[in-house]
Order: sequence, then structure tokens, then C-alpha cells
Amino acid sequence: MNTLVLDTGALIALDRNDRVAWTALRDASTADDNIRVPSGAIAQAWRDGARQVLLTRALSHCDEVALAGSLARAAGLLCGRAATADVIDASVALTVAGAAGNDTVAVLTSNPDDIRHLLSVLNADAHVVEI
Repeated sequence: MNTLVLDTGALIALDRNDRVAWTALRDASTADDNIRVPSGAIAQAWRDGARQVLLTRALSHCDEVALAGSLARAAGLLCGRAATADVIDASVALTVAGAAGNDTVAVLTSNPDDIRHLLSVLNADAHVVEI
């Protein structure tokens, strides 16, 4: 099975009805792939659920990865190791790394350079797709 991880930029693209983002989500959903979104990315994109019908629809296909406990601490540690400050990007990278052991993983992101840097610090491999 494959895994698709979405970051905040991907969620915003879905909310704006971006064709590339919707195609990636539809293809992953149709293939019964795992689709994961860190909860912090949802928090960054969520503004008004009553007006974000497309985002709500997209999230119905996703498994939310909670940014709590050990993942929260790991995100902070990763930021320190990578000399970065964005714990949400770090949680995206950790979500990718967590799935990479058994799956082929793709990450849909608006910050490909940041995600690649974090993945390199983790020695994790993923197909990074810029949205």
C-alpha cells in the first residue's frame, strides 16, 4: 500500500479547488492508499468550516495524525536538529518518515525545499510533489 501525506499548502490548494491537488487526492483515495494529514496542518488551513466545503470534503478522505505527546516532542527535536522553526513542517516530515518503512510515500507540499531538508535530516525517502 502507498501513503500520501498532505501539508498545509496542499490543504489550502484543495480548499481553492486546485486540480492537481484534487487529482492526487482522488487517485490516492481510489487506490485505497493511506492519506494522512498532521493535525497542525489542519489547524493552519482551517478558518471557517461552514465556508470550507471543499476542505471538509477532502478531509473526509484523510486520517488525521495528532500532534501530541511523543510526536510533538519529536517535532521539536527535529526542528533543533534541522535548525528550523516550523514544527508543523516537522510533523509532516515525521508523518512521512513514519509511513516510509512499509510504504511508498508521497508528500504534497507547497514547501518542497523545507520538507526535503527535514526528510534528509531524518534519512527518510519520499516523493515530494510541489503544489
